[in-house]
Amino acid sequence: MAAVAKPASHMRLMRMDDLDAVAAIEQASYDFPWTRGIFADCIKAGHPCWVLCIGEEVAGYGILSVAAGEAHVLNICISAEHRGLGLGRHLLGRLLDVARWSGAQHVFLEVRPSNPLAKVLYESVGFHEIGRRPRYYPAREGREDAIVMELRHMAGDMAKGHIAK
Repeated sequence: MAAVAKPASHMRLMRMDDLDAVAAIEQASYDFPWTRGIFADCIKAGHPCWVLCIGEEVAGYGILSVAAGEAHVLNICISAEHRGLGLGRHLLGRLLDVARWSGAQHVFLEVRPSNPLAKVLYESVGFHEIGRRPRYYPAREGREDAIVMELRHMAGDMAKGHIAK
């Protein structure tokens, strides 16, 4: 089977004028999406908020929180029409770069058990499950646990080239 070529893309900081596109991707991707206001609050709070663009089109986004030597991937998503091209890995790599540049030694995230493709991506760059948050996410049938994952010793992993982009 031939490899799928990754389209030409670029990343930049998210701007307020990106919020309609970001919110549309979020709405199309999740049963219980973040609101446009949550994304605006993340920008206002100074969180590293990035968009991945194909040409001028916002094709994905990632939000990171960094403090006290730790980082937390708050949200990362690629639009449905651009999934399967390696763009999620590319965007995650940027968020991990930002975490490292900010001095984070550990990066955390939560992922739904019902999202195994995301979990495989996170594991492929070195994240490991460290616990569960019971009934963390809203779900159609009530609540769903969150798998808590951690990437340890960011600087060492990055220096060794363990994080693929």
